[in-house]
Amino acid sequence: MFCLAINLLYEEGASAEFGSEEQGKNLRGRRKGTEGRLLLASGILFAVSLLLQLLARLVPGFGEWYAVTVYPVIVGTLGRVSGSVPFSVVEAAAYLLTAAAVWYTAVHLKRIRMVLVRALLFLTGIFFLFTCNCGVNYYRKPFSSYSNLEVRNSSKEELINLCTALTETVNQYCEDGVGAAMELKDANREGVAAMRRLGEQYPQLAGYYPGPKPLAWSYFFSVQQLCGQYSPFTVEANYNREMPDYNIPHTICHELSHLRGFMREDEANFIGYLACIGSDSPSYRYSGYLTGWVYATNALAKTDMEAYLELCGVLDERAWADLRENNEFWARYDGKAAEVSNQLNDTYLKINSQTDGVKSYGRVVDLMLAYARKQAD
Repeated sequence: MFCLAINLLYEEGASAEFGSEEQGKNLRGRRKGTEGRLLLASGILFAVSLLLQLLARLVPGFGEWYAVTVYPVIVGTLGRVSGSVPFSVVEAAAYLLTAAAVWYTAVHLKRIRMVLVRALLFLTGIFFLFTCNCGVNYYRKPFSSYSNLEVRNSSKEELINLCTALTETVNQYCEDGVGAAMELKDANREGVAAMRRLGEQYPQLAGYYPGPKPLAWSYFFSVQQLCGQYSPFTVEANYNREMPDYNIPHTICHELSHLRGFMREDEANFIGYLACIGSDSPSYRYSGYLTGWVYATNALAKTDMEAYLELCGVLDERAWADLRENNEFWARYDGKAAEVSNQLNDTYLKINSQTDGVKSYGRVVDLMLAYARKQAD
């Protein structure tokens, strides 16, 4: 009886050991199966993204077709969902995902292969969202082709006339006591209204606009010297709430223009300018004209310094106060982070076929000159 009991215990122990080994094999098998499925998903996302990128770059008209048929559906669905939330979804997601990534890596450090596989899936997902919600739109027709603007080389006299007109308009707003300060909720609402109003003139800008959102922690933008940013991952227009007031209205309209599929920075600046100067809000109009003044006179300074200094001398001191505040604000964040951010932005623009890189921000003046000629006709 005693021997029988020992034999039974031995057999039970052997069985338990065998079961544990089998469970280990099953667990490893399930993990490999999971890894395989995740790698397959990553491959599919990357392949679809690459195909869309190639179609946009190589097939004439594909980018335009996508921008006017597929992208509006994305804005009307994903953009509507994220727009229903009163805070920046991409900002909240960035904080949560960073914390989750650190926690997951720490907990599963011994399973580094699984960590890397999941990281790969995340990165390909990011690439997929960027391509679908942003990347293809870089290859649509330029806004000038819709607006019937003749963008060409302009004479110095035309540039001086534009700068003079802008100076007179800004001065008039200053004399009327108009400034750019307004409550953020009012600024957000008026930004959407201004874009919708512009959409009545240019149907390509008509459609649903989710409300623009300031970052809760705008230091993240300030240290990179960013006024705002369109998030293709959540289809949101975000802006820097800490920057000087006169920057906010134009930045809001600039970022909202990306939600109509116009990704080129020179065009977004121009659309923002048009939306602001056509707004019912005096603060928005002041922001548009003063921002336009900065773009135009910077171009003039490279052409005729004497004419530039003459116009600077007649600009209202209240406008100069806004410009000085703006310069002082960004000077506080002029450092290595801003330099790296500028280089990354330059590379990003060139990758997406904006060959001028960050210089494309200055080409808005050509569009402003073309618009001034059209208005004069």
